[in-house]
Amino acid sequence: MKSKLLSCLTAAAALLAAHASAQDQVSMKLDIIAWGPKIEGLSLKTGGETITAQPFIYTKAVSYSGSSILELHQSTAAAAATTEASQSSAPIPPELAKLRAKDPTIVGLAKLPVGSRRATVLVAPAASGTYLTMVIDDDPSKLPFGKLRIHNYSPLKIAMRCNGKTQKELKTRDAFIVEPNSNNEVIYELAYDEKGTWQMQENNLIPVRKDEQVQLIVLKSDADFFTSSDGSKSGFLQTVTLRRPAKELTAEATP
Repeated sequence: MKSKLLSCLTAAAALLAAHASAQDQVSMKLDIIAWGPKIEGLSLKTGGETITAQPFIYTKAVSYSGSSILELHQSTAAAAATTEASQSSAPIPPELAKLRAKDPTIVGLAKLPVGSRRATVLVAPAASGTYLTMVIDDDPSKLPFGKLRIHNYSPLKIAMRCNGKTQKELKTRDAFIVEPNSNNEVIYELAYDEKGTWQMQENNLIPVRKDEQVQLIVLKSDADFFTSSDGSKSGFLQTVTLRRPAKELTAEATP
């Protein structure tokens, strides 16, 4: 998987030590999502119940209580097999390397938001049997039900015009929340900045039900999830919509 987000994920991993204290504790539900191919055999502690991270889709949320620095575990053989195709050349973060010297089943770290009740953890294969992570705070105070949050996780600056309102530009890792129209829809236009020239990507419509958390992620990926049977992709950039019903632990992603 040759995701162009790896540099962004690497930067997030490098900030773990600077923004976290080992004393910070959290209690929350997590949705673990693969940024690329399916990842099997993950766990949140040594010998713990295993998790399968599906590509770009919510499955069953897991409960977690403990340090705000989440440790992802996986057998060394499984980690090596899953990450062997990664093109990441980034060095293993020092905090992770130190932990792996004592326990090589620790394959990734994620900084969880203190005080949040819900988060999404994106997991991308990296170098030497390890993973990079990106955490999205999905507490209802940050992602209200009945609204749409848009993220730019592509390496390019993008522009979004929603429901005919003023165009908003987003750099990599920027996000903003959109109020649906009277039909509970967000009609959007997406463009990206290619060497100083705006290129139109797509026009689309997203239903936003009042009892759902909904977010649109814009990215650049050649993952099989975005590839049709004839090998083509939907556009230069890719988009995925994540939906989380208010009273359920499962949701769907739509490419």
